[in-house]
Amino acid sequence: MQNSKLKTQKRRSSGLNAACRVSLGFLILEFCVLSFGSGQQLVDRVMARIGTTAITLSDVRAAVGLGLVDAKSPDDPAALSQVIDRQLMLTEVSRFPPAEPSAAAIEQRTEAIKKNAGAALPELMKSTGLDEMRIHDLARDMLRIQAYIMQRFGSTAIVGEDDARRYYDDHREQFTRDGKLLSFEDVDAEARRLASAARLQDSIAQWVRDLRMRAEVVVVRDKPKT
Repeated sequence: MQNSKLKTQKRRSSGLNAACRVSLGFLILEFCVLSFGSGQQLVDRVMARIGTTAITLSDVRAAVGLGLVDAKSPDDPAALSQVIDRQLMLTEVSRFPPAEPSAAAIEQRTEAIKKNAGAALPELMKSTGLDEMRIHDLARDMLRIQAYIMQRFGSTAIVGEDDARRYYDDHREQFTRDGKLLSFEDVDAEARRLASAARLQDSIAQWVRDLRMRAEVVVVRDKPKT
């Protein structure tokens, strides 16, 4: 009986210690501070959590600087939202992985996202902790997401003439040149392409909404200043 009680106490203690380690880990991530002489500088903080995965300010700044998200500033709420969506997609991609992108494709995409940062790349790498391998991995992840999307939604995005004509009727401004509406016959191919792209975007948006509903996503709000 005494041994049983001791075992129970040990399990509880182990569980508490594990919980404390998790909590401590998030606290360290949220308020990661480096000391310089007598001063201190806040270098990173958690912006959101997806389960036990933390998304930090540096993650968001890197995504914006490399053009991985459609936002001009890390302070734009859309930037964090898109980084969250990207992580959710990567988690799903890891469950049903597509074919691995070629080394040449990864290298080409790596150079492309470096060019997005331009002259600011060295400072971006320094301030966010990016290195060449991490940029390489980000490029690979982009290609994996794209391959997964085409594998899952590519065939459903194909549209017929009726869908293309419906898109043409609903978006006539896109087919107007110099104030004159072009005939559907003249823009058939373009209407099909745009209608297909719109359907693909709708499918992706619904997919991401479903991923968010199934995931535990917590956005960490800034504490109000007093």
